[in-house]
Amino acid sequence: MLAAMKIYNSFTGQKEDFVPVTPGEVKVYACGVTVYDHSHVGHARSAIVFDAIYRYLSSVGYKVTYVRNFTDIDDKIIHRANAEGADWKEIAETYIASFNHDMASLGVLEPTHTPRATEHIDDMIAFIEKLIERGFAYPAGGSVYFSVKKYDHYGELSGRTLDEMIAGARVEVDERKQDPLDFALWKESKPNEPSWECPWGRGRPGWHIECSVMSTKYLGNPFDIHGGGKDLVFPHHENERAQAECATGRKFVNLWVHNGFVTMDREKMSKSIGNILSIKDFVQRYHPEALRLFFLSSHYRNPVDYSEESILNAETALQRLYYTLERVLKAQRGRAVEAARNDELDELERRFHEAMEDDFNTALSLAAIFDLSKVINRMLDENDKATHGFIEHGKNLLLSFASILGLLQDDLSKFSEGEAMRHLGRVGMDEVQIQQAIRDRAEARKNKEYEKADQIRDMLLEKGITLLDSPEGTTWRVKR
Repeated sequence: MLAAMKIYNSFTGQKEDFVPVTPGEVKVYACGVTVYDHSHVGHARSAIVFDAIYRYLSSVGYKVTYVRNFTDIDDKIIHRANAEGADWKEIAETYIASFNHDMASLGVLEPTHTPRATEHIDDMIAFIEKLIERGFAYPAGGSVYFSVKKYDHYGELSGRTLDEMIAGARVEVDERKQDPLDFALWKESKPNEPSWECPWGRGRPGWHIECSVMSTKYLGNPFDIHGGGKDLVFPHHENERAQAECATGRKFVNLWVHNGFVTMDREKMSKSIGNILSIKDFVQRYHPEALRLFFLSSHYRNPVDYSEESILNAETALQRLYYTLERVLKAQRGRAVEAARNDELDELERRFHEAMEDDFNTALSLAAIFDLSKVINRMLDENDKATHGFIEHGKNLLLSFASILGLLQDDLSKFSEGEAMRHLGRVGMDEVQIQQAIRDRAEARKNKEYEKADQIRDMLLEKGITLLDSPEGTTWRVKR
């Protein structure tokens, strides 16, 4: 590691030296999903970003406690249940299972803890009682509200003044509020809604309270890093901070880390215009690591625009890395080689870690990985016995760096077969047609119809299929 890892703090608007609350340990909380539908590629960005952070911090020796929650009680879940005539618990369980399946398909590691809001109702009630005792919250009917103007630091995280928030507020109209900006900590239950008994009557928690409660329960406060998408800065994270600091009298979080937005073909993703792609649909069409490579090719704080072209480019780049690994393993087969360092490889290793320790700059760390891939391929092309030890060390670095970013985790033969089948589906061909084309070309060459043979080869090339001739016959692969 460098002398000091630097992480951009959304609260201060600048990079800061990272000093963990507890030496050698890092405590991270990232806001999870509300489980009322299948997750889409926008959700995947935050999951992949914090997975890369989790992996890197673990790889350099920190003991990382990583918490990502499930919001399993919410208006959207209740509305979905009512629309389908289902129990709200069934809806929540269905989409928690769906989310977990999606994360596994994307190679996202399981966090240390994945708490659910409904598992912590008693903790939330106790937390709200503290806020009332300290004068920061007030019961109103069967609900409880947080008094925004009693917290002097409200708005500091999002950089908004109270006047700006009032002017642009989308607040729920409720005559029981003392101020329009006050927000619900506990909601009085409506007929036929899920509810829990509490000192204020039956009801359910507001959205913001769950993360304040679960983060401090599992991580204490202050803890090191609180993350999520930029869309959560206000009001969710602003409200979390206010609740936690008022209830505990202590700083809530040391560093706020937010990933940028995802657009699709330069438009904000929206169900109303139908431009949302589910993770399940994505992995049917592309290799899961292509999405990871696409997102990590940009700095996590920057916005990214999803398009089919960008994903196909990422998939092509991913193929190059797998091909490098395939070449190395083939060259090493039956050969025991001791790894050896050299200045060129040491420089690439330095570049990778320097990029990651400068606010987790995965774009620059990936550049180091692709440069490493070029160096390995160059050495393989040279076929010099003197470089065999360097190639072995280069392969070890490639696997190590890729693992930190969640890449090159697939079996080589499975990857090649899957990529080939996906490509054929996109160009409207199947393996039977390719094998027939190979036979037709062989027949044309046998009959000295070289122009016809070249036309068949060129037709396949136009569809991204390369033919490889050898004494054993002709094989094919997707063009890289």
